[in-house]
Amino acid sequence: MKEVISAKTVWKEKRLRTSLSRPARKAAASELFVYGAGLVILFILACALFPKGIAPYAPTQMFADSILQPPSRTHLLGTDYFGRDVFSLVVYGSRDSLFIGVASVLVGGLLGGTIGAVSGYIGGVLDMILMRFIEVLMTIPGILLALAIAAALGPHLFNIVFAVAVSAVPGYARVMRGQILSMKHRPFVTASRSIGASPLRMFWWHVLPNAWSPLLVMATIGLGSAILVGSGLSFLGLGVLKEIPDWGALLSQGRGYLTVAWWIATFPGLAITLFVLSVNLIGDRLRDALDPKKSRA
Repeated sequence: MKEVISAKTVWKEKRLRTSLSRPARKAAASELFVYGAGLVILFILACALFPKGIAPYAPTQMFADSILQPPSRTHLLGTDYFGRDVFSLVVYGSRDSLFIGVASVLVGGLLGGTIGAVSGYIGGVLDMILMRFIEVLMTIPGILLALAIAAALGPHLFNIVFAVAVSAVPGYARVMRGQILSMKHRPFVTASRSIGASPLRMFWWHVLPNAWSPLLVMATIGLGSAILVGSGLSFLGLGVLKEIPDWGALLSQGRGYLTVAWWIATFPGLAITLFVLSVNLIGDRLRDALDPKKSRA
């Protein structure tokens, strides 16, 4: 009888240890994914900043005897229909893709954040006018708005950045306005007003510093969306026509060879997918870190 009781006790303790270790295992797996995402982002940033040190060949170098060669030791990701090394093209193509993503997030975040901050803090008629304008923009899907702007302005790098940035403005404006509205009636703002602080000083030193963190998280996650939209415009032929194409243009060039040379389109698409997933993982972790409710828990 004692042996049966001891066996049950050991089984219960073992089960308790197993159940307690499950959250730890999940947390460890989550940390591994975040570290992996960080390494992917760092590698792609290194490709954009130092392509000559990473790419084995020049992106315009053609190998006449290696046209449409599959991945091998000589050409890690194969060659395209001109005999160019696909890995070198992906490395050099990261520059324009990342520039479009980062620049459009900065421009869109600044424009949207400014509109939302002014609208939420001043209020009144100005708030109504600005929000009606933002609501009109929100009725148009972002990719469609970017497509229309890019088609109207023409294929230029800065036009693509402007088109992607404008399509992201409504989201940033709504988030910033909501944060400003929730902050400007907080006790510390009321206390600052009671001691005679000017509205501009209250906004600059008390309201704005406490309202920008959700915008930072949104910008981090929006970087992946901006690269997707920019790559989509390049895929549709609205990107910059250059000797060194970006990831979207590489996808467009390789789609006609999927049955005979799948690697031309697959690896640029894989680069886009990995970067967007990695940015989203980092953005989720940043959101958890900046969430005051979770930090208090």
